[in-house]
Amino acid sequence: MTSRINLHLVSDATGETLNAIARATVAQFEHAQLLHHRWSLIRTRFQLHRVLEGIEAEPGPVLSTLVEKGLRGELETACHRLGLPVVHVLDPVLSMLQEQFGEAAMSRPGRQYVLDADYFRRIDAMHFVLAHDDGQSQAGIAEADVVLVGVSRSSKTPTSFYLANRGIKAANIPLVPSLPEPALLAGAPCPVIGLTLEAEALIEIRRHRLRLIGAGDAAGAMRHDRGDYVDLETVKAELLWARRLCVRHGWPVIDVTRRSIEETAATVLQLMDAWHQRRRRAEAPPP
Repeated sequence: MTSRINLHLVSDATGETLNAIARATVAQFEHAQLLHHRWSLIRTRFQLHRVLEGIEAEPGPVLSTLVEKGLRGELETACHRLGLPVVHVLDPVLSMLQEQFGEAAMSRPGRQYVLDADYFRRIDAMHFVLAHDDGQSQAGIAEADVVLVGVSRSSKTPTSFYLANRGIKAANIPLVPSLPEPALLAGAPCPVIGLTLEAEALIEIRRHRLRLIGAGDAAGAMRHDRGDYVDLETVKAELLWARRLCVRHGWPVIDVTRRSIEETAATVLQLMDAWHQRRRRAEAPPP
């Protein structure tokens, strides 16, 4: 049986928290079909009335991150009248932290999006990724927090941009068997992490890329499609060479074949933490 429901996500900020919660929870239901109604930046009664009209027109459960008490109360009253459940998803965590801190939460919307040092660190990291994508400006790698290496189309760039949104300066360098290996990485002052994937998956990604590039030139795309870039044995040899290079230098390797960008980035962050822990232990004075 397939269930189809309306799910209303009501936020006083960008709605990213609710979107993430909805994705994580709904993924656990095999036959669920959801129509998401996203209501973001809801900070006034006028804006909330528009939301309530939408909920009444297309009834369904409500997830909320509203923190202003008046708006919360009005939303709860309307949902109770319509017989709809409403869950304030931040409440359990806020209650726990209030007990731990011994301090009441401020209930001010959008506090996580202030233009503070963390915000400008993310902006700086994004500029860094743009300047150091695909092996550019290798002299600036000394400023990197992490360097991702791998063969062409191994998810280095999208992973770097995802990390930048976490404030991580990520450079990425392609590994090409016909070119000298990047010597400056041997003594890199930051973690170097390899990305790899299965040959068949890589070929499919490369073919898709070639189709996009050659959309206006079918003959050109066909010529590329027959090249070493997507030849199975050549690609296998390329991946083996890249993996051996990483092993020789002691760089950890992540297989991204069945990983999302988010999962790859999470693994990168774990490997970065492990690298820094080893470095702190090595630099610690003897007891």
